[in-house]
Amino acid sequence: MSHYPQAFIDYLIHFHAERDFFECHEVLEEYWKEHPDDPLNKAYVGCIQVAVSMYHQRRGNLAGAVKLLRNALGNLTDEDMHRLGIEAAAFRERLQERLRELNKPDFQYRDLNIPLADPDLLSLCRERCAATNLTWQCPSNFDDTYLINKHTLRDRSGVIAERERSRHAKTAARKVRE
Repeated sequence: MSHYPQAFIDYLIHFHAERDFFECHEVLEEYWKEHPDDPLNKAYVGCIQVAVSMYHQRRGNLAGAVKLLRNALGNLTDEDMHRLGIEAAAFRERLQERLRELNKPDFQYRDLNIPLADPDLLSLCRERCAATNLTWQCPSNFDDTYLINKHTLRDRSGVIAERERSRHAKTAARKVRE
């Protein structure tokens, strides 16, 4: 049994086997919000920022990608990455190299992998991929427009309804105070 949260394992699968960086963000953000006292929360935020940066890189939003990658580097400490089974020095170097590449005028997107230091975690991820017919460290599928543009194409009716409910509740609470 893994000592890593299932959400983090799911994040790694989405990141490496589906290249669904938007889903990486969704899965880990939900865990992060549900576990506000987790000592690795800053690292989870850093991982979320890496995934969103990758999403922006692939779509050509280089300014957003740079900002998120810089923030991620600030949130990912070597100690926390080690606790998440990540090879900290190698990952930090990959992120810094990508940041340098993003600042070049001829930047061309290419997938990035998170180097895992924990062989048990790597084995678990590969087994999960095999069991679900996914390929670990597969290339991004640029023909999948839903994957590439997920934030604009997904069903947001639930989010919109929740925002509306929250707005009404705040308005009602303000009226009670007045």
